[in-house]
Amino acid sequence: MHIAFIGLGSNLGDSESTVRHGIAALAGLPLIELTAASSLYRSAPIDATGQPDYVNAVAEVATGLSPPSLLAALLSIEKDHGRERSFRNAPRTLDLDLLLYDADTIDAPGLVVPHPRMHERAFVLAPLLELAPACVIPGKGPASEWLARCAGQALGRIGAP
Repeated sequence: MHIAFIGLGSNLGDSESTVRHGIAALAGLPLIELTAASSLYRSAPIDATGQPDYVNAVAEVATGLSPPSLLAALLSIEKDHGRERSFRNAPRTLDLDLLLYDADTIDAPGLVVPHPRMHERAFVLAPLLELAPACVIPGKGPASEWLARCAGQALGRIGAP
C-alpha cells in the first residue's frame, strides 16, 4: 500500500457539506482506505478575486492504486460533484488534488507530484500538517517551514470533517 495526501476544496453551494461528501467518496473508492481527514478550513481565493471563500481539507489515504489511477479516481469524484473547468481558477463545486504520493516525485503529462503550488498555499499546508506534523515535501523541505512563509494568507479552522 502507498500513502497519499489529497487536497479537497469547494467554493460553490454548500461547500462544507460538499467537502465532507468528497471525503466520504474517497473512503468509498476501491483499493483506498481513508486513514485520516483534517479539520475543515475557510480561506479566501488566491489568484481569483471576487469569488466566494473556499472550504478546504486534506485527507490521508492508503492505496493500492498507481498515481495515474488515483488521479483518474479523483477526477471522477469531481465530475460526480458537478465540477466544470470553464477557465483557470474558476469557482468549483469540488476540487480534489493529489498532493503527495509516498515520497515520490512525478512529472508526467497531466500529473505532477508533489502538487506544484502546495508549498505556497496555507489552505493546503495547515490541514496537511494537522495530519502529518513532520511532513517533508519532496524537493522543497519541511512543510512547516513553508507554512511559516504563508503567514499573510487568511485561513480559519471551521470544524471537524
